Amino acid sequence: MYGFINSCLQSLVVERFGLATWDKLSSLAEVQDTFMTYTVYDDVVTLRLVQEVCSLLDVSAEVFLKLFGGHFFDFCKRAGYDTMLRTLGGNLVEFVGNLDALHSYLALSYQEMNAPSFRVEMTDDGKMLLHYYSDRKGLYHIVPGIMEAVAREFFDSKVNMVVLNQWEEDERTGKKEHVVFLVKQTDRAGTTGDQDDPHYKWDELFRRMRERCVSLAGRKSGWDLIRAVVLSEKGFPQCAFTPSYPEELWMEKEVFCHAFPFHIVFDEDLTVRQTGVKIQKFVPGLQAKGATLDQCFTIIHPQVTLTISSIEKFINSQFILKSCNVTHALKLRGQMLWMESLGCMLYLCSPKLRNLQELENAGLHLADLAQHDVTRDLVLLNQQRLAEMELTNQLERKKEELRILSQHLEVEKQKTETLLYAMLPRHIANKLKDGESVEAGEFEVCTILFSDVVTFTNICAACEPIQIVHMLNSMYSKFDRLTNIHDIYKVETIGDAYMVVGGVPVPTETHAHRVANFALGMRIAAREVTNPVTGEPLQIRVGLHTGPVLAGVVGEKMPRYCLFGDTVNTASRMESHGVPDHIHLSTSTYRELKDSGFNIQERGQIEVKGKGQMTTYFLFGNLLLSEDGIMGRERGVSCLYGEGFHGQRQKGIVKETDKEPDIGTETKRRDVSSDGITAVDPTRSETIAPFAWDVTPAVRDRQRQS
Repeated sequence: MYGFINSCLQSLVVERFGLATWDKLSSLAEVQDTFMTYTVYDDVVTLRLVQEVCSLLDVSAEVFLKLFGGHFFDFCKRAGYDTMLRTLGGNLVEFVGNLDALHSYLALSYQEMNAPSFRVEMTDDGKMLLHYYSDRKGLYHIVPGIMEAVAREFFDSKVNMVVLNQWEEDERTGKKEHVVFLVKQTDRAGTTGDQDDPHYKWDELFRRMRERCVSLAGRKSGWDLIRAVVLSEKGFPQCAFTPSYPEELWMEKEVFCHAFPFHIVFDEDLTVRQTGVKIQKFVPGLQAKGATLDQCFTIIHPQVTLTISSIEKFINSQFILKSCNVTHALKLRGQMLWMESLGCMLYLCSPKLRNLQELENAGLHLADLAQHDVTRDLVLLNQQRLAEMELTNQLERKKEELRILSQHLEVEKQKTETLLYAMLPRHIANKLKDGESVEAGEFEVCTILFSDVVTFTNICAACEPIQIVHMLNSMYSKFDRLTNIHDIYKVETIGDAYMVVGGVPVPTETHAHRVANFALGMRIAAREVTNPVTGEPLQIRVGLHTGPVLAGVVGEKMPRYCLFGDTVNTASRMESHGVPDHIHLSTSTYRELKDSGFNIQERGQIEVKGKGQMTTYFLFGNLLLSEDGIMGRERGVSCLYGEGFHGQRQKGIVKETDKEPDIGTETKRRDVSSDGITAVDPTRSETIAPFAWDVTPAVRDRQRQS
């Protein structure tokens, strides 16, 4: 089927059930998101879509196909075929009788189209039977949907269709499925009528006349009223029209054969009795005495056997014959007319041509076509139409290529943003992307951590550079994961030095607790990395200090979000004056952590370079949190840290599910809006949410026990 059909199906699903349903449907059916109008797709694609949509919506194929039929009619009208459909016939019988002719015309553009065929049969008791022929089985439920929409829109009536018979085709040589519908048409008032029934026509005419009489009453009377009613009815002169025929045909035989150069007259035995002058030229076999139609032609449409009885059954259809000439096969298209008095059939036809190329391939010229034959104009117009279609097809292909490129661009954009957000805080990076200047900001309190590897200089002297790279990459990858767990900001790494901060760039009251738990996790993670020289677990020194800082973006070529102030220097001194495999705290950090469940011991006073005597402390653990909790491996913990934390109030664990958190390897942070409200990054939901500890009840229990 052409992409036009699949696009209609897509339109139905999107308009009736939403875009999300189509996305899911296209994924289940494993088809592309869009279809090009003039591209031919395998029938399997359409049938798979129908099957999946019925399964997804839990409806029968009959219901959905009928719904599709009504939507297909509306879709065709929106696509520009409205006027063409309206002019097919003045009633439903004429409309259906001309559908095959419409399909034949559309085949000029849709050359691979394999459309169904329709035939109307009026029974002796005035019933209307609709014969449907198709190569595709199981799709006949579309027909009632189309016919109901046509009757409603064009003829202001209702249609009820019942399947009388369904069988494998035997009277035709091509179409496989033959379904016969009994069609019952009623007007809006509910009365049944047959447009071809004379009684119905007169009743309808008189009804309209009475309505017209009522509208004119009061303004005219007597003979003037009657004359106004009669003259105002367009239907009355049509019904009263009686054609007249001449007593004899005033036309010479030679003139007739030249006026209709492509016509054939044959009798019941298919013996050719008369032909036009041009058809004799291109099918010389017709000039032979006793030549028969089936010797010179094969029938293409309708796909029936070439006999008088079959032709009479489909007398209202358009007939397409193809000459048996192998060199220049000529296709003819026209209508069959039975001449009762002569016992012969007249095939009044013209060459079936789509474009000038086919005209040339058939060995024809425009001069071979009669002046009155619209095929001359049709060939030229369709040549232009095909050029426009090719241009439209190219535009659709370019549009699809642009859509795919846009998807690829979006993927690459996400990768770039992920890399950018790993280097800068999200809200800072967004400002830089928008071309805005980022002013330095002052933070009244935060906690900074420095760490380094013990005997790193000796390790570098004894190892190959690649070994050092592998060791640091393994260790820093574990540290980066911990920054995501405890929701702190990684400032930078220089050699073996690792620097993080809590409370910057997003202020938080639990900054010290986050960094302290991160430091405990660093020590555990470092032990999982092997010293390439000794083969023993690595040891690190960690130092923490709490205080105010100034933060801002430095540089243009490789901008970094840096921290400035004495707090940075003091945190660095805590690390350099620390002890291997210990976490060294300043007094200010100790004040933030005391009475919060941490195991802290005083180190005493030490001489700190540039600071003089300072009382410092060692952090050994968190009594309220297991090792798995610190490392983010504890099941059922959704977040570790909650806001509103002061002094002894440390938030407790919030358990949501027993599902282990999915921890990502990329650092994802939260944005802060202009009003100070923390906006949660939606991408964090795919990795791990910020931890929220609430250990207040546990602390109170311990205080009561003491």
